[in-house]
Amino acid sequence: MNGPGDILRAAAARFGDRTALITATKTLSYAQLDDFADRVAAGLLEHGVRPGLPVSLYSQNRWEWIAAYHGALRAGAVVNPVNVMLTMEELAFVLQDCGAAAVFTSAAQAPRVAELTRGLPDLRAVVAFGGGANGVLGFDELLASESETPTFTADPTAPCTIGYTSGTTGHPKGAVQSHQAVLLNCALTATMHGRDERDIVVTALPAPHVYGNVAINGTFLAGGTVVLMERFAATEALRLITEHHATMFEGVPAMYSMLLSAPELDEADLSSLTRCTVGGQTIPLSTIERWQTRAGAPLIELWGMTEISGLGTTHALHAPPVPGSIGVALPGLDVRIADLDDVGRDAPTGQPGELMVRGPLVMLGYHGNAEATAEAIEPDGWLHTGDIATMDGTGHVFVVDRRKDMIITGGYNVYPAEIERVLAAHPAVALVAVGPVDDEVRGELACAYVVLVGGAAATEEELIAYAGERLAAYKRPRLVRFVDRLPATSTGKIMRRELIKQFTP
Repeated sequence: MNGPGDILRAAAARFGDRTALITATKTLSYAQLDDFADRVAAGLLEHGVRPGLPVSLYSQNRWEWIAAYHGALRAGAVVNPVNVMLTMEELAFVLQDCGAAAVFTSAAQAPRVAELTRGLPDLRAVVAFGGGANGVLGFDELLASESETPTFTADPTAPCTIGYTSGTTGHPKGAVQSHQAVLLNCALTATMHGRDERDIVVTALPAPHVYGNVAINGTFLAGGTVVLMERFAATEALRLITEHHATMFEGVPAMYSMLLSAPELDEADLSSLTRCTVGGQTIPLSTIERWQTRAGAPLIELWGMTEISGLGTTHALHAPPVPGSIGVALPGLDVRIADLDDVGRDAPTGQPGELMVRGPLVMLGYHGNAEATAEAIEPDGWLHTGDIATMDGTGHVFVVDRRKDMIITGGYNVYPAEIERVLAAHPAVALVAVGPVDDEVRGELACAYVVLVGGAAATEEELIAYAGERLAAYKRPRLVRFVDRLPATSTGKIMRRELIKQFTP
């Protein structure tokens, strides 16, 4: 195999009628999903999409998204998976920046997407998952193409996908990944987590996100079954795990907090789970312990980013557990902790520094942005991750927090994740996020935004005192605000930078 475009075809040849994908509307075998990918590829060819042109995918999780992803790769296109939470203005920038030749989207969004794309010079088609109209091609119409399936062979080092970052500091940047990087990430992750054809994986991770992509295609590589939720809901996730006798659930910390708070948890049958995975953000040890006790299966922590096409570190399934660590480097990837003041030096063992990675998983660069690429990747190939971490003597990495999320109060560095881990262990706390508020004396103060467990009660003074018993005086939160929900990305990752905007009195 040269890239992820070969995964489905190889799996269909090996596993044929075995169930590959289950969604709320359709169940597909490997042979059926492979056939749909062939038909998508033929349809794109008929409408003028040639190898190397970008094809954008913009919709919620659905079986058609998966078929379109593999069909586009099979046609030789460069896939641009787009976060469905982007606004129309943000979407317009992404489509213009990558120069989309085709866009797949939902029927509901198709008219607006068609309007956005009128000026794109290389646009060949807007395809709606549902019926098309007014210049929009219906997905069924695309599948009806009579063209032969393209016989495209990927160059492993050539661009495969363009994944755009969240753009918290301006316009999003498009991380260009090679076929080799995406395939290796799926394969190495599947190996570390011990996937095989007996696995049934329930996930609501968005398919456009690198974690979601690896969860889906890593399972396909091994011949397992993916039970794909359109979006996360704790009650539905518990039902699907029970109904399908799932062996794995994959999610982000907020999902596990919600699962543990769901009234249906007591009646759910989780006995089929053999391991679960969690990534996207630091997770409190208390949440890990509670989930492992209830599920009777290990919760494997991982870390990754768009710029490395998925995971960079995780734990091998049968290795001794190291709770609180994001694991060790994937095979073939170099990982180091750089001194915060001098990137050329390593931080002393156990001391916080910037997590940096180098190797075949690192992106080719940011699309059309040489300046940003040079800022992110050092001349010797080391990629800046922006995460503050430590490493122990066995190579296990412990993330402290995002460098940009650090709060400076009275000259001390305070990491929100450390406060969150402490408060999350309080029995009345369902979800918590910590962000800065301005202070004339100390510069910034740490404020905890707390969602309480249903029916539970707690006061600001109680939670501050609880944290004070477990954290140094300068680290404890100075304010607590009780909220009904926390702002989150499409993966469920808490957006700390939105806290002050949404909840300032």
